[in-house]
Amino acid sequence: MKCTDEEARIRLGYSEREWARLLEQEKQEKKRNRRLALLLAGLLLLAVFMGFLVYYLVFRSHDYTLSYPYESTDTVFGIGTILDDPDVEDGFASSLCVATGDVNSSALSLDSYSAALFDINGQEVLYAKDMFTERSPASITKIMTALVTLKYGNLDDQVTVTSTILNIEEGSSVCDLKVGDVLSLKQMLYGMMIASGNDAAMMIAEHVAGSVDAFVELMNEEAEAIGATSTHFTNPHGLTDSDHYTSVYDIYLIFNAAMQYDTFLDIINRENYYAEYTDADGNAVAVTWDSTNHYFTGTATAPDGVVIYGGKTGTTSDAGYCLSLMTKDLYGNPYIAIILHADSSDSLYTEMNSLLSLITE
Repeated sequence: MKCTDEEARIRLGYSEREWARLLEQEKQEKKRNRRLALLLAGLLLLAVFMGFLVYYLVFRSHDYTLSYPYESTDTVFGIGTILDDPDVEDGFASSLCVATGDVNSSALSLDSYSAALFDINGQEVLYAKDMFTERSPASITKIMTALVTLKYGNLDDQVTVTSTILNIEEGSSVCDLKVGDVLSLKQMLYGMMIASGNDAAMMIAEHVAGSVDAFVELMNEEAEAIGATSTHFTNPHGLTDSDHYTSVYDIYLIFNAAMQYDTFLDIINRENYYAEYTDADGNAVAVTWDSTNHYFTGTATAPDGVVIYGGKTGTTSDAGYCLSLMTKDLYGNPYIAIILHADSSDSLYTEMNSLLSLITE
């Protein structure tokens, strides 16, 4: 039978004052124990957080993403805001910018062969110069390669590099893949778009469609399906071929279709990509592929009031210097800007800035 505090005091021979002191000591001890337990719990949570932070900084920090005032995930200004709006999403999918010829031609004097600026939300062509003329697109081609890959491929697939990568022009841009390397399709896609790897483009095509020729057929079918009637592809990378061509307007259609995929939006927004894979002998390979976009490398700066979201470059002797970009104004409204065949890299970015300056006028 449980005794009362008074009975316990009497049984143990304590005076009332001594017993009160003991009870107060016991109460304070319990408080200290509770504080200690809370402290330990806090330290445990801090240790878990620090462990996650170390993991993120050490193992994920190679996977850099661009940091701009209006980030892609920003709830107010990011691309997610645009895509989450059902009215705008419908505009991306079906309501297109349309023009029948040159637009606002007196606003700029560009030496580049073809150029255009498209207001996505306003569904308006703000500037156009020879945007329906068929031209060699160089590596701008890879936007269509990415679109077909995202539509038909499984990015988690593990792909073993074959001798198909050898069937490209020597000295062209590559990810430096070797026969026998094993990468995921996702890694190849990021390498192709960010480093403009022609070897990755060839392996993507072979893996997704069974052969490069079959993949090119899918590219042309997709071009026809989205209304790119001034387009014909003969390869997945954009190296020069007399029967390989597109137009500025068709590039807009292709870019617009690719923007429906979150992965595409992530790819074009990166200044580099870190990949780990294995070679033919099973050895670990680690590489960082850097962007070819001068806005991302710091050698070009956009006009005030314009945020560069990302895009694709292209350069060959036949195509000249080419660039297709998605940009935003300070309110997060998206634009697609395209230039084909500038005569130099400096000229390309100078004229692109002139084109982008129309956004803030």
